[in-house]
Amino acid sequence: MSRRSQRLTAALLPAVLGGAATAVAAAVLERRPPGGHARFERTNFAGRTVSLLGGPAAAAGAVAGGLAAPLVTPAARRVALGAAIATGAAGVSGAVDDLGEAGRERKGLRGHLGALARGQVTTGALKIAGIGAGALAAAALASSSTDARRLGRVADTLLGGALIAATANLHNLFDLRPGRSLKVACLIGGPLAVASPGTPHGALAAGATGVAVAALPDDLREVTMLGDTGANAVGALVGTALAAHPSRAVRGLALTAAATLTVVSERISFSEVIASTDVLRRLDELGRRV
Repeated sequence: MSRRSQRLTAALLPAVLGGAATAVAAAVLERRPPGGHARFERTNFAGRTVSLLGGPAAAAGAVAGGLAAPLVTPAARRVALGAAIATGAAGVSGAVDDLGEAGRERKGLRGHLGALARGQVTTGALKIAGIGAGALAAAALASSSTDARRLGRVADTLLGGALIAATANLHNLFDLRPGRSLKVACLIGGPLAVASPGTPHGALAAGATGVAVAALPDDLREVTMLGDTGANAVGALVGTALAAHPSRAVRGLALTAAATLTVVSERISFSEVIASTDVLRRLDELGRRV
């Protein structure tokens, strides 16, 4: 096999497996949804009834996409385990929030933390704790730190954990319109996969891209929606790919961007900014149901 073919296989295999796992999970869940279809029905931004089953399907695909990384490079075994922990924790934590939110007002990050400070434990607070714990465990496994100092390795793990958690949350913040969060995953994961085929972080990015591509059609047609379950899980896989990047500068810039956008989202509506920016609006509406 030529070097070019090897690079192509390395870029495509995790994407294909992640996408296939998402499609299979979606078919199984649609046929036998736990608790029945009504349990997963929600009303979206346009007043249409949409199924939350797209979320568990995407989460299952994200776990599979991460676990596929060692098929591309044996060096990705620890990273793949970390990705499975991060995506699994994010998916389960998101499901707790999705299925326990009936009749509750969405508070956002600041609202949930404020409620916790007052002694009120919300499902959102539980989700934050679950994602954070999974992100730290994943970062400890996925870190590519070569720092000989113990303090340096600890700092890299904390940086990676914060990056995974922030990226998972950021994808959830973008999940306010059909396809938006999945397009963000493609825009981050796609270039990272193409630029680094055959590497642990490139394999994870490819897996995330495959999941996003597989989930996009039903999400755009408003048949299903990601909810916290899917958005957080896919975001956690993208975040683990970034956390596994060997460049500390890249990781630092990614964390700065994710943290800044999260803080800004508490005061500024992403939807309003996108609607008022022609290029962003066209990309956001691409493929969406009219």
